[in-house]
Amino acid sequence: MQVETVEVKIGQTIIGGGRPVAVQSMLDCSTMDTAACVEQIGRLRAAGCRIVRLAVQGVREAENLANIRAAAVEAGYGDVALVADVHFAPQAAIAAAEHADKVRINPGNFGGADKNFIRLIEKCRKRGVALRVGVNHGSLASHIVERWGDTPRGMVESAMEYLRVCREFGFDQVVVSMKSSNVRVMVHAYRLLAATMRVEWMRYPLHLGVTEAGDGVAGRVKSAVGIGALLGEGLGDTIRVSLTEPPENEIVPALALVAHFKERRCKPSGIHEYCRRNAMPVGNIGGGRIPLLYSELDAEARAGISEGCVAMFLPDEFSATEADDHPVILYKKYLGTSPGTLPIKAAADFGAAFVDGLADGIRIMNRGTPQAELDALALMILQAARARMSSTEYIACPGCGRTSYDLQGALAEVRSRTSHLAGLRIAVMGCIVNGPGEMADADYGYVGEGAGRVTIYRGREVVRRGVPQAEAADILVEVIKKDGHIL
Repeated sequence: MQVETVEVKIGQTIIGGGRPVAVQSMLDCSTMDTAACVEQIGRLRAAGCRIVRLAVQGVREAENLANIRAAAVEAGYGDVALVADVHFAPQAAIAAAEHADKVRINPGNFGGADKNFIRLIEKCRKRGVALRVGVNHGSLASHIVERWGDTPRGMVESAMEYLRVCREFGFDQVVVSMKSSNVRVMVHAYRLLAATMRVEWMRYPLHLGVTEAGDGVAGRVKSAVGIGALLGEGLGDTIRVSLTEPPENEIVPALALVAHFKERRCKPSGIHEYCRRNAMPVGNIGGGRIPLLYSELDAEARAGISEGCVAMFLPDEFSATEADDHPVILYKKYLGTSPGTLPIKAAADFGAAFVDGLADGIRIMNRGTPQAELDALALMILQAARARMSSTEYIACPGCGRTSYDLQGALAEVRSRTSHLAGLRIAVMGCIVNGPGEMADADYGYVGEGAGRVTIYRGREVVRRGVPQAEAADILVEVIKKDGHIL
């Protein structure tokens, strides 16, 4: 059962008010290329998506939404809502409200909850347009960072500034998001936002997503850990699984997540920040050690299971108070779940406990799946939850109309040359709009700057600007080598 929220109309789709969780995606082509946009909208619609977002860099892109809508209606896609994604350009947001079904702004770069924001609210009210207050970790306004830091609390306060103005002006067609590439930050920020809104009697729907999740199984697992943790608590009215792949690839895992939680009983955690549970040591498990796979347990730890010194729980039946100070192993048998669906279900089931630091071990069972594959999946879940780093982590955005280079190809090349560097976090980002901020906790970054050029980062430090894409992977590798990593 979902937490109660107000209904918000986005084109022909209504979210909130106990309605089914809606899935959405974002186009990765230029918003000035009407034909390409309509073609992608058609592919997304065929996959089951009815809300699509488009990058709106300025007034020109905002005005072209009218042409895209007309062409989409002519093609039979009139039931797909168009969302304008605006950064740094309040006038573009106001112009987009003339043509879009929803406008997304980022409080960190909108310019303040001031007269431009009030004008946007009034334009949205007049046309029946929804608004998303979309906060991104790593791109908070300076006055927020100075007071609250680049933290979940800072993210919440960033949103609340704008939500209070919406309430003051009686505008309730508002959706809120708290996105981060760090799943732990993302989960705790959404929980804290939900609690803060309750205190102030706000019931705005939540848009859930892990930003820059990457691609492949790891990208799906990372999204499912974060989104699943919140859906399992009744939070979330619409979701996006962000993948560095063609947009329609996002819909299948998103629908799988929605289906997985459709009949589940909600279990709010009440946890708003990470705190590692202090379990006593039994053999090689507990005692503050990193979480283990069941296959890694030594003889003493295995004996402790039968002796009652190590507790075993199903992930959706566990709460920390039930285990006393015993180490906890979470386990579940999926009875022949398909290889495509298993990562989504397992990540959604197991992720929350490890995000919160509550469990000490994990065991995934699935008839017909080799143990090595199940162990690899378990390690992906632990890594996504920031509980145990066992491989290179790639922070990669899905791309949008702002991306001016081959993002998917760049990610594949960077991975092929660095995938053995366990524990490193490497970001591959499409543009500078959110790239430098949202890859804030990456060790190295590869960020598009326009016209096939790339900026290379070490942490938040710029190492080289204006690097041609053909040379960018080589330069990135050189920087990593100079820092003592063996490639």
